[in-house]
Amino acid sequence: MLTYSDMVTLLLCFFVLLFSFSKIDAQKFQAIIRSFQGSLGVLEGGKTIEEIPYINNGNLPSDLTTVEREELEDFRVLKAHIEEYAKEKGIENKIIVEIEERGLIIRVLDNLFFDSGKADIKHQAKEVLLYIGDVLKEDKFKDKHIKIEGHTDTDPINTYRFPSNWELSAIRATNVLRFLIEKKDIDGSRISSAGYAYYRPVASNDTPENKAKNRRVDIVILKSSYGEWEPE
Repeated sequence: MLTYSDMVTLLLCFFVLLFSFSKIDAQKFQAIIRSFQGSLGVLEGGKTIEEIPYINNGNLPSDLTTVEREELEDFRVLKAHIEEYAKEKGIENKIIVEIEERGLIIRVLDNLFFDSGKADIKHQAKEVLLYIGDVLKEDKFKDKHIKIEGHTDTDPINTYRFPSNWELSAIRATNVLRFLIEKKDIDGSRISSAGYAYYRPVASNDTPENKAKNRRVDIVILKSSYGEWEPE
């Protein structure tokens, strides 16, 4: 056993030496060291396998920095929490959460937030927005920029208040923005709104089902790299 322990200790030193010659990702290095704890009788305590996503999750891009990896993992955890919340409330078919190039997108279909052809936030939607507002104020997200984006389908609208889909999408997004600022005290310097009418669809407008997917409000938590381009 003494000879075996010496051999394993030398192997560990060898791997540490290899890491010293390479570009080290601090989180990966710590994870590998912790994975040795208790498993080979060399280091004290711990588990044989380190249970963190940076080691076990093989689909993370290899060129990400440590900060980018942490940010992506925060988004993944938040995505799971929001999906669980939506399922508990029975609205999982009305809230879609996706991680895209810009960041985390909380996509809410318009029939949850608004009545047809209107921009006043419905009572049920206010509860959802209060929950989202709490999320946006968490320490890990409090410095990130947020964009509220309104979208419609191609069906035309022409009323006194909404002469076109541009006004409808823009005012819906602005009402969501105002609610978050006024009810959850979100800093106005880190949030903005925009209306895109029907020019940024997520599905073709050829069926009622697809049109329903396009009528939505997107709440986008921007990655730090995208937030740098937002005006202060």
